[in-house]
Amino acid sequence: MSLALYMDENIHGAIINGLRQRNVDVLSVQEDNRSGISDPEVLDRATELQRLLFSQDDDLLAEAKTRQMRAVYFPGVVFARQSRVSIGSCIRDLELIATLGKPEEFENRVHFLPL
Repeated sequence: MSLALYMDENIHGAIINGLRQRNVDVLSVQEDNRSGISDPEVLDRATELQRLLFSQDDDLLAEAKTRQMRAVYFPGVVFARQSRVSIGSCIRDLELIATLGKPEEFENRVHFLPL
């Protein structure tokens, strides 16, 4: 079973396209008609859809930490700083996560790229 990904609004289209070329199930905030929603709403939507959220937004890290401290369930966040990881590395690492990861390995956690 592969993990489905939900892409935050600020994710470069090349990452989304690269993942799709590798048959990874990806849905962006824009494709979900949710452009402009707040960070808590993005994480709520990822939770509703049971998709692992990929973000490069520091504010989403704070939201995930708040949920961890309050024991509020979320399916997980994968985070990468744009200045520290290339598009190619994001694609490679996210493909590995989606293909080999298990939902319970990510629940209520934040994982950082590069792996």
